[in-house]
Amino acid sequence: MISDNLENILSELPSGVKLVAVSKFHPLEALLEAYAMGQRAFGENRPQEFAAKAVQMPQDVEWHFIGHLQTNKLKLVLPYASLVESIDTVHLLEAVNEWGARHEKVINVLLEVHIGAEETKQGFTPEEVLELLSSVNIRSGLTPGTGKEFGERPGRESIQTGTCKEFGERPGRESIQTGTGADRYPNVNFCGLMGMASHVDDEEAVSSDFARIKALFDGCRARFPQLRDFNTLSIGMSDDWRIALRHGSTEVRIGTAIFGHRQY
Repeated sequence: MISDNLENILSELPSGVKLVAVSKFHPLEALLEAYAMGQRAFGENRPQEFAAKAVQMPQDVEWHFIGHLQTNKLKLVLPYASLVESIDTVHLLEAVNEWGARHEKVINVLLEVHIGAEETKQGFTPEEVLELLSSVNIRSGLTPGTGKEFGERPGRESIQTGTCKEFGERPGRESIQTGTGADRYPNVNFCGLMGMASHVDDEEAVSSDFARIKALFDGCRARFPQLRDFNTLSIGMSDDWRIALRHGSTEVRIGTAIFGHRQY
């Protein structure tokens, strides 16, 4: 089943779009079957499971961490991760940078974008992404922008240019002082954005969410050309990856459509 599912999905993926096989809650045997078919990129969202599988799978696996990451779990993830896709706060970003400095390693990351309707989802708003990246590139003299061109959600305060990276904060989000620009995160490599559409059956709503994430991605690439590796747009999962492809996804994260339903 896994082999057939993989073959069917790969046959539809355009050249240049990466497939990350999301293997959370699935046994090692399932991953090895996918590996035997040539699949090399795997995604996990729980640190303990991520670390356990990383040491058991072949060394040429490209591991993507895609779940919520607490700073006290970095030691389980960062030694193995090719890409951390779920940087959702500046606090986490700073902790990752500090871990990289201590271990003389540069960590590849995606900024997780919160653009759907659900307030329970984690991630940066478009305004916060622009403010964060403008602080990284402050020496370039580029204008941060407001994020409104990417579809600011109703009720959000507009972003203000000042000393704080995150404006219009949700309750509990920390304020961050603007740093010294390109040297602020020397042990982090910003590789793009990760996002999810609203969990709804309305295809137009899903398409609209992906369009807004793509607009933000394109805007970031145009505004911050110094970020030479900012080329990954990770959108699309088992239920909506075909829609994501229409909006320029460069990476899809597919689990159930490959491995079947999770085995808890």
